[in-house]
Amino acid sequence: METKFETILKSLPYQKPFLFVDTLTFISEEKAEGTYTFSPEEYFYKGHFKEMAVTPGVILTECMAQIGVVCLGIYLLSGTTSKNFLENLQVALSNANVDFLKPVYPGETVTVVSEKEYFRFNKLKCAVKMLNSKDEIICKGTISGMIKPTENEE
Repeated sequence: METKFETILKSLPYQKPFLFVDTLTFISEEKAEGTYTFSPEEYFYKGHFKEMAVTPGVILTECMAQIGVVCLGIYLLSGTTSKNFLENLQVALSNANVDFLKPVYPGETVTVVSEKEYFRFNKLKCAVKMLNSKDEIICKGTISGMIKPTENEE
């Protein structure tokens, strides 16, 4: 039987090379945690600084949004709508305010921790932070998005 983590991961509306979630380690009505390892072969490292590759901030923001907002939003909606809503999920980032404190280099594994600030009218706002393997904050901020299921019309 599939776990709630596996169900959420399979329901994400992303695929490689734009999927930035490896595992979910915790999820509840108030919080989500997960990890991602930035492989040295990621497409964006080829051009993001010639001498020393660094993960672009927009990719770090996307990783935080996928784990901290989309995974949590899927979990929150999963108990309130029909079972097939995951097949037609619509997701849109509506706002991000992120401070970047440390770089992420190829090969690093990061942990994202998200805490729900509010969820109403399909808009989810979360306080999100990304940590490195030393539990140092890499970046932190707030991210909001709209997560809306659409029903199949048959």
